[in-house]
Amino acid sequence: MPANALNTAQKEADKATAAAGAAAEHAERSFAEAANAAKASFADAAKRLEKNLVDSFDTLRAQSRTYTDTAGQQLEDAQKYVSERVRERPITATLAGLGVGVLLGLLLAGSRSHNK
Repeated sequence: MPANALNTAQKEADKATAAAGAAAEHAERSFAEAANAAKASFADAAKRLEKNLVDSFDTLRAQSRTYTDTAGQQLEDAQKYVSERVRERPITATLAGLGVGVLLGLLLAGSRSHNK
């Protein structure tokens, strides 16, 4: 191979090496930019998720407060109703309570004798 052809081949090899190096640098920059963009996207998604969870928790807390207040009011109404009925008919209420107690006693005694 003549010297001139060797010089040309060497120059082409140098150009190819330089082009490969430039391509590698470009790829590295592109990868770094993509990684930074992904990191920013994940951080943004995490912030949105956190905000949604906090909002959902606040909504749940407000709804549970409403349900608790409603249940408390219904319990108070039931207590008043029972108290009024007991005052109206104390003997009937006493006999009903006694009957319920006897039934529960029989049920508990029956289940104990079957477990032995």
